[in-house]
Amino acid sequence: MILPIIAYGDPVLRKIGVDIDKEYPNLSELIENMKETMVNARGIGLAAPQIGKSIRLFIVDTSPFQKDKDLDEKEREFLTNFKKVFINAKIIKEEGDEWAFNEGCLSIPDINEDVFREEKITIEYFDENFEKHVAVLDGLAARVVQHEYDHIEGILFTDKISSLKKRLIKKKLENISKGKINPDYRMKFPSLKRK
Repeated sequence: MILPIIAYGDPVLRKIGVDIDKEYPNLSELIENMKETMVNARGIGLAAPQIGKSIRLFIVDTSPFQKDKDLDEKEREFLTNFKKVFINAKIIKEEGDEWAFNEGCLSIPDINEDVFREEKITIEYFDENFEKHVAVLDGLAARVVQHEYDHIEGILFTDKISSLKKRLIKKKLENISKGKINPDYRMKFPSLKRK
């Protein structure tokens, strides 16, 4: 089932997610719904807060990067197959040089800004079967995971841009929170909630 994506301005996007266990109600169904929602919105990642749940769960599917001609063949092949579920994730280490990449977010449509992040991470997480993993990721895979991880920490990519850029996009952000946009996927806007 395709779920509405929570728009910028909703307090749920600012909450730190709580850990869950394998008894979390309808977890498999929730993960499938998140995958369907992400694909429908043409995203490469989706975190539970973006569908209104303050839990430590996010999914990534970087296969859309397979069309990126700027990537070397090895990275393109890796990204084509990088589809994962992350539960109760904890980034253990971030290292390497910071590099800029133009990021966007399904909760903040039509806004893209360069964000600096470290190039390599070590992350500990459980998969959908609650098997524990420790992964070392770099490049675009690390970046996508860092972006989604921020969501379960109550952080948005717009928090990582300069104050000047924040001022320049302030009106756009206000319009998103007020529902004055027309994304081509289902969204739920904070100002349109029933009182």
